[in-house]
Amino acid sequence: MRSTFSLLPYINRSRVKADGTTGILCRITIDGKQTAVSTGIYCRPEDWNGRKNEIKSARENNRLQEYLRLISEAYEEILKSQGVVSAEILKNHITLNNIHPTTLLQMGEWERERLRKHSEEIDSISTYRGSMYYQKYLVDYLASFRKKDIAFEEVTEDFGKSYKAFLKKCKNFSSSQTNKCMCWLNRLLYLAVDRDIIRVNPCEDLEYEPKPEARHKYISREEFKRILSTPMYDKRQELARRAFIFSTLTGLAYVDIKLLHPHHIGTNAEGRRFIRINRKKTSVEAFIPLHPIAERILSLYNTTDDEQPVFPLPSRDALWFEIHEIGVIIGKEDNLSYHQSRHSFGTFLISADIPIESIAKMMGHSNIRTTQGYARITDDKISKDMDKLMERRKDVSAGEKTNNHKQTTLNKE
Repeated sequence: MRSTFSLLPYINRSRVKADGTTGILCRITIDGKQTAVSTGIYCRPEDWNGRKNEIKSARENNRLQEYLRLISEAYEEILKSQGVVSAEILKNHITLNNIHPTTLLQMGEWERERLRKHSEEIDSISTYRGSMYYQKYLVDYLASFRKKDIAFEEVTEDFGKSYKAFLKKCKNFSSSQTNKCMCWLNRLLYLAVDRDIIRVNPCEDLEYEPKPEARHKYISREEFKRILSTPMYDKRQELARRAFIFSTLTGLAYVDIKLLHPHHIGTNAEGRRFIRINRKKTSVEAFIPLHPIAERILSLYNTTDDEQPVFPLPSRDALWFEIHEIGVIIGKEDNLSYHQSRHSFGTFLISADIPIESIAKMMGHSNIRTTQGYARITDDKISKDMDKLMERRKDVSAGEKTNNHKQTTLNKE
């Protein structure tokens, strides 16, 4: 028979610390028997909602809810493995297994597990996938001086400085990559601060690397024509090629095309088809009149069953691989990535003198300054093209002077 189980967080208003906060306890009740355990979370008595048994601060309340979730998971695990669980058994399990990590890599794995579950809830694995690499770099750094892990109390500002130097010298990371790794380190340290494992983050005053100006990579019109005129014989590669072309003509990112359903496609009074969809990244609506080639691609896929997406796209990583292979096939010098299609859409529109406000609406930008970045790309390209033209003219001029000099010499002879 399954036992009855409940959790009740509460505070002891009579035990307030010098800083004005009091600890939050959790009463565990199983089959009518009770025990209490400290959550390690603190709040001011006036910030505690006694009716809802929660903290008014969203950040602290999220921590409390996460703690309660971990206790519930521990209860389920014990019940499944042992078939019986009591309040004391559960309390002992929580105490012995240290439900809150006390070392850097433990906290990283704990946070990665939270991100994994969150990625399933929001149907996006990009943050979770990135955390795998940032955690690995910390493991590599600790291994470089023969450590398998490090207690939070041993982490100092010098540790952070040394880690940054390791990323730049040993991993040869750019400023952007280094900053992302340092963000992960600080994230784990601030989690330790939140759980009263350490008093302050020892690396909070470390400066990040200067952020270089964002540079959008895009394809040229000639490269786009080569992709258009090079059908793939492999079905999966052909789907990737069509998705890339469709994105180049609509500006939709991978996640937006993956979420594209027939109800996002409409027709105006003139019979012109368009896409209207809220972008996943910004929640801003994008309105895109469809190019004839994009319409032809749509006709090859699902535009009627709204329970299914339009395109049967594979995972992001699988699609990235196929796009890279397409770049090799068409002879592109540098790597071809899927997101270059969206950047190319913005650049092509700027080059065609489409008003920047219209481009921002089509691309679903929340800030027009983002769109202006595409204008800078075009300006840079114009400047470089002009520099090349001036160099050619100098070469021609120098050649003409040489010929004239030779002709003058011949005339004198």
